[in-house]
Amino acid sequence: MSGSTSRRRHGPARRDGFTLIEVLLATALLAAALALGFATLGAATATVRRGEQLAQANERMRAVAGFLRTRIASARAIGFMVDKDSGAPIRFIGTPDRMRFVADLPDYLGRGGPYLHDITVVGEQRDHIGLQVVFTQVQNAAVIADSSPRKPETLADGLAAVQFRYRALDATGKLGDWQERWTDTDRLPLQVSVRITPAAGAAWPDLVIALPVASGGAATGLPGIE
Repeated sequence: MSGSTSRRRHGPARRDGFTLIEVLLATALLAAALALGFATLGAATATVRRGEQLAQANERMRAVAGFLRTRIASARAIGFMVDKDSGAPIRFIGTPDRMRFVADLPDYLGRGGPYLHDITVVGEQRDHIGLQVVFTQVQNAAVIADSSPRKPETLADGLAAVQFRYRALDATGKLGDWQERWTDTDRLPLQVSVRITPAAGAAWPDLVIALPVASGGAATGLPGIE
């Protein structure tokens, strides 16, 4: 009995807890795991954010393209002013950075009826160009002065470049070349092209719009957008 007690007393001591090296090693492994976890979480968050930004940019592109396509295709052969030299009504004015024409305004945008659509590229500093539209009521081939005129409405901003072009049938009855300026202001062009390049990201698909009033019912088309 005493011998067994002596052996238990003088045998190898039982080790409790961890050594300092083991604690340091476990801490290092935990720190590495946390760093990897945070890095993975950060990468996933950045991916989601980029996806949301891309979705917002695509939605914005579709909205602006849809608005321009609908409004320009709705242009009517209604004069909004008179040429002082010839006395002919002016129905469409087009330059590389501005378009003016008359189209019926939906009730949700105003009081309805024919309105002058003045679509203009604004801003001169690169990558800070914008696109805006102003609606003004037209009556008896003249713009009506409104006591409370509508403010310009921004269609898009943060753009690098915007270009409008126009074309019609040539003397042979075929589609002519694109023109940067529409000089036959007493009639509508057959087609209008809108090219928009954002300051960041890929260029928008070129928007080519046929004006049914001018083309006798031709359809509009927007390559790349359904």
